[in-house]
Amino acid sequence: MPAFRTTHSTGSARTSRTFASAAAIALAALALTACQSGTGTKDEGAATTSGTVASTPSASGTGKAQDGTSGKGTQGAAGQDSPQTAGGEKTAGGKTADRKAASGDAKKTSGTSNSDSRVLCNGSNTRVTVQPVTRPLNHMLITVRNIGSKTCDLTYYPILRFDEMQWAPTAWKDSQPQAVVTLQPGESGYAGALLSAADGSGDGGDTGHRLVVAFQGLTPNSDGGASAVPSLPAKGVYYDSSLRVTYWQQTMADALNS
Repeated sequence: MPAFRTTHSTGSARTSRTFASAAAIALAALALTACQSGTGTKDEGAATTSGTVASTPSASGTGKAQDGTSGKGTQGAAGQDSPQTAGGEKTAGGKTADRKAASGDAKKTSGTSNSDSRVLCNGSNTRVTVQPVTRPLNHMLITVRNIGSKTCDLTYYPILRFDEMQWAPTAWKDSQPQAVVTLQPGESGYAGALLSAADGSGDGGDTGHRLVVAFQGLTPNSDGGASAVPSLPAKGVYYDSSLRVTYWQQTMADALNS
């Protein structure tokens, strides 16, 4: 009997030591894990801390920047893209400098119409009429009316030629106006012609049935463009070597009183 109790006590003690050793090993393993992490038992539910990792900006450009401020992706400080020209130069209101220049050019062009351009008066843009008058004696009035759409200039004086006349009448120098006669569309200019000497001192008298009125250009006796062939009275117009003309005038009175 005494021997049986001794054996039983020895087995119980051995079993107790075995459990104690296992517990010590488990505690040592836990302690080693805590030392390696530096934070004690690891929390499996928190992968990262919110205060140490910067979020990545989302596709919409509203993510948080690393310094904690709100970013706007590629947008400017005001949250809107700055308008730029093709060359990268910013312009106000999103309009390019070229567009403004083109707009300025369009306005400038629209302010100058074809009707504002000055051209020479001639047979292509005027209607010419002639009319013998009783006073002054042996005179004829030449009227030129602008029937075109542009302002035209009557330069110098008309060149008259009756039928096959081989000479051209001269002009009264004293009748030259201070400025070139300018005709707006619808306006008329005038010139007077002395057909023959009142005292009969002229020679080579003849009756003309066809008259050509030629226009001068920008220099004396230069070609001013198309000539005009106005109608004459059925009986014709008598003239002699005294035939002379006035410079173009702005009024009928100046043409006949020169």
